[in-house]
Amino acid sequence: MLPGAVLPRLSASGKRQVLQAMAEALAGAAGVDSRAIFDAVLLRERLAGTGMGEGVAIPHARVETISRPIAAFARLDPPIDFDALDGRPADLVFMLAAPADRGGDHLKALARASRVLRRPESRARLRAARGVDEIVLVLCEAAPLSV
Repeated sequence: MLPGAVLPRLSASGKRQVLQAMAEALAGAAGVDSRAIFDAVLLRERLAGTGMGEGVAIPHARVETISRPIAAFARLDPPIDFDALDGRPADLVFMLAAPADRGGDHLKALARASRVLRRPESRARLRAARGVDEIVLVLCEAAPLSV
């Protein structure tokens, strides 16, 4: 997890604004094109909401212009609706972008992020973390991600 792609307190008025801010943070930290990430994630989000429930969302997409999986994380204040089945808006958002030609890498990273964010103790630690360093530590301890 790139520390520059962690937003410990993101305030946004809607899903589109969340995705834009996260795509920009991710692009800046990874040195890639934010527009390509934003467009791909927004298109995927329009197909089906990425809210997992329990206040978690994992917007994700395959992106033509990147060569390896990359991720961003944000805590939202206030929470934003990501169309979760439980109806709960998300305050923990993990954005994943993976190369378009490496579907297996995309699915592995998505499954790993999902496993971490499904654990009540991981969600509680992420919500309680003070600052970027603590958030990165929680994510790395829960499941070391190479993204």
